[in-house]
Amino acid sequence: MNMDIPCAQRFSRDSIRSLPLNIWPEADRLGWAAACKPAQRLVRGGSASHLAPVTQADLARRYGYYLDFLDRFGRLDLAAEAGAQVTPEAIAAFIAELEARVSSVTVSRTIYKVRRATECVAPDRDFAWLAEIGKDLALLERPKNDFDRIVLTERLVEAGLTLIREADADTHGPPLRRALLVRNGLMVALLAPCPIRLKNFAALEIGRSFLRLEGGWWVVLQDTKSKRPDHRPVPSFLTGSIESYLDVYRPVLLRQLTGADEARLDLRHGPAPSTIASPNEAASALWLSRLGKPLSYSQVERAITETTRMTLGVPVNPHRFRTFVATSAALHASHSPHLASALLQHSDSKVTEEHYNRASSLSVARDFAKLVSEL
Repeated sequence: MNMDIPCAQRFSRDSIRSLPLNIWPEADRLGWAAACKPAQRLVRGGSASHLAPVTQADLARRYGYYLDFLDRFGRLDLAAEAGAQVTPEAIAAFIAELEARVSSVTVSRTIYKVRRATECVAPDRDFAWLAEIGKDLALLERPKNDFDRIVLTERLVEAGLTLIREADADTHGPPLRRALLVRNGLMVALLAPCPIRLKNFAALEIGRSFLRLEGGWWVVLQDTKSKRPDHRPVPSFLTGSIESYLDVYRPVLLRQLTGADEARLDLRHGPAPSTIASPNEAASALWLSRLGKPLSYSQVERAITETTRMTLGVPVNPHRFRTFVATSAALHASHSPHLASALLQHSDSKVTEEHYNRASSLSVARDFAKLVSEL
């Protein structure tokens, strides 16, 4: 089958999606369900059962992009056997389309994840050939130089707190809009000094993983990627903003305040007493949508990225907060070489140095500028 893609047939980003699981070919859908089946007593789970839910979702999403590619070119066979449509010819055409619209790193990671998903869907098939293609693509990865996009932690905190102050001062603005701005600002200001992984950050729950202890707020995580508990205090300079969000703005997002109640809330004079908030706040999720529902992993990621784009002019996704905190720690606290590793929960400091630390060039540039100034 000819899978060549003429330039005239390039698709825009808007026309591309990840094919939803419920409309995958039946054999693929059943294969994925079996792979994700959790282990039970004396019964081994599926090949993907050991993966975190967010990882399972990511693999399914990448495989869905491949199936969508086949579907857009009229090549998707809904009756095909599990994994049978992952062929060298089709993968080559898929890579060609990816290379026309995304970076070399994204191409490599996508093919890697398509392979992992395919091996879960069809464990009896041999995809060694796809692993070899993945290795070749990994050698071609050319990460973007992000030196000019480094944002130190203090700037992220300042951006978040400034957005909160501006929303709080906008006394004539719609309460819902103000609540959303305060929520977004708090996300940025909280994640910057507490750079936990997005999976944990998006799932923070009041009273469980986000607690008020000893006069301050704490992030208390039991389930982390490192398989170790992570308990860390939230900086005290965020206490006022956190309590304002919880007492005033989060109830607005819950949409459980009547019009009369909203009128009684004088948002111009700081947090209202917690007794004014809805007595039936069943949802414990810290981050809520405009509809009062818990934000998903991707919604939190998008909110943080767009908020930094709006406030700093530079889009910063949640993972880059971890990169920047390591850079900030190395730059401002060089006397504590293991600070960044502790903040990021890395048992091996080499991981921090190899993948996160961008401080050396910044430090040299700063020293050189000081020298020039003195001369």
